[in-house]
Amino acid sequence: MSAAPPSPNWPARPADVPSKPVADERGESLNRRGFFGQLGLASLSAALGAEIVFADRLPAGLIPVALAQDNTPSPIAGKEGLTVLNDRPVLAETPAHLLDDDVTPAKYLFVRNNGHAPAPETLDPEQWTLEIAGESCERPTTFTLKELKTRFPHHTVQMVLECAGNGRSEFNPPTSGTQWTTGAVGCPRWTGVRLRDVLEHCGIKPDAVYLGYYGADLHLSGDPKKVVISRGAPLRKALEDETLLAFAMNGEDIPWQNGHPLRLVFGGWPASTCGKWLKKLVVRDREHDGEKMTGDSYRVPRYPVAPGSKVPDEDMVIIESMPVKSLITFPKSGVTQALEEPLRVRGHAWAGEAEVAELWLSIDFGSTWQRAELGKPVNRYAWQSWKAEMRLPKKGYYEVWARATDDQGRAQPMILPGWNPKGYLNNTCHRIAVQAV
Repeated sequence: MSAAPPSPNWPARPADVPSKPVADERGESLNRRGFFGQLGLASLSAALGAEIVFADRLPAGLIPVALAQDNTPSPIAGKEGLTVLNDRPVLAETPAHLLDDDVTPAKYLFVRNNGHAPAPETLDPEQWTLEIAGESCERPTTFTLKELKTRFPHHTVQMVLECAGNGRSEFNPPTSGTQWTTGAVGCPRWTGVRLRDVLEHCGIKPDAVYLGYYGADLHLSGDPKKVVISRGAPLRKALEDETLLAFAMNGEDIPWQNGHPLRLVFGGWPASTCGKWLKKLVVRDREHDGEKMTGDSYRVPRYPVAPGSKVPDEDMVIIESMPVKSLITFPKSGVTQALEEPLRVRGHAWAGEAEVAELWLSIDFGSTWQRAELGKPVNRYAWQSWKAEMRLPKKGYYEVWARATDDQGRAQPMILPGWNPKGYLNNTCHRIAVQAV
């Protein structure tokens, strides 16, 4: 057995939850990644109850992950073990160790809503319709869900779904928005019809450049006339083989909070492009200008900026492909490991529209790296599973860091990527805490 059960004496220092930063005994605020001022190594070791092995290589100001993790999950209907970050709208992420499956089970897929989910009794698949329209649609058409299922071939594709703000809690200075840690991601198997087949059936005018969506979610104000979110993607993305109008996930109905009975799924792009409770698609002759498509929503600076900077809207660009990223899913952070046993580690890696080429692990805060065995994706846009065995040289506290590199040579940063005003695209190395005894 590679790892003993977590020690009951493992320190339980709470993480800073959204908008409520934890303070140490000096009153200094500790963010999720733990940048702070003066606390010394002796104090950190005492808090952990173990020597920090490779302490001389610990980056200055980096709090050990064992002191920053949150172990208080709160389940929601239809989900298990998710940590609820907000209830208006419902926002819930998945602890890393629950994402260990190659195919993410429905119960473990995160929930990210912009408004209120439609009431379940209004989501009858037998009555559901989808309108295809827009100034660049030749033959506007309204389909029933049954017609979509019977007229067009079905396709099943496993694809990563990730919120662009996943990891936002680690940015310093903090940015506004949901303070996701690492769990706004999953990789289920989606079944539906190709969006391309439906659009070509309706006719695409030569001037078409963009696609926009509208869903049945409800505005938080309760005003039925207000649109919650209406985003989309360029036509070239809409016409990809993998882009689906999905009506099933892992062979069953899509969960209510994840878009049942119909949603849009793009591969490799932020989940905000993948409209839920889909009611209407518009083929546009311009960049779509729906709700949360303009201003600074889902945009990052076109050039590097200093942390805390105000960036003009005209200097922000729409997020497209997501960055290379990885996750350690086994063992669970905080595990106690028998020194004489090899530490078995595994997880997943993904890279937006690219493919992951290498996965590396470190136990000495990034000073040296060991290559992991990396699998191939089952199809384009699926994550890639990896595994490795590691030896810990002596008793004490360790952190295992995972770092992926994509086939374009782009690697995860070891600490933090470039800051941006909305806290998007954090692809920092994931790390877990391990105590060797």
